[in-house]
Amino acid sequence: MKIIDASNTVYGRLSAYVAKQLLNGEEVVIVNASKAVITGDRKFIIDKFKQRLDIGSVRKGPYYPKTPENILRRSIGDMLPKKITRGKEALSRCKVYRNLPKNVSSEKIEKVDDVMTDKVVGIITLEELSKELGGM
Repeated sequence: MKIIDASNTVYGRLSAYVAKQLLNGEEVVIVNASKAVITGDRKFIIDKFKQRLDIGSVRKGPYYPKTPENILRRSIGDMLPKKITRGKEALSRCKVYRNLPKNVSSEKIEKVDDVMTDKVVGIITLEELSKELGGM
């Protein structure tokens, strides 16, 4: 089981990395999902996510998440093959937490260097995005 800290990691890169690990049969736990970041213009990102929420109706969907852990989980699920059993089982092996839960030991937590933000100018955290969407 891998425990990954999502603090200061790029949202899309982290999702792709975790999706590959899940398809390889790993069980992955992501902590601090609210501290993952999306790069780009803040206003554009917020408008893009709000536009997604306006699509569809209450009864038919599509339903887009508003909380940080569900936003990250959905992006991971979008990178998996959903129509086959292998993809569904892979997503069931993924657990995403907003903060560090008590049942996760802190000495096993790893940071993935390939997905870290270094010199990025425009960023917004999933927590800030969630507040803008009305999820927190």
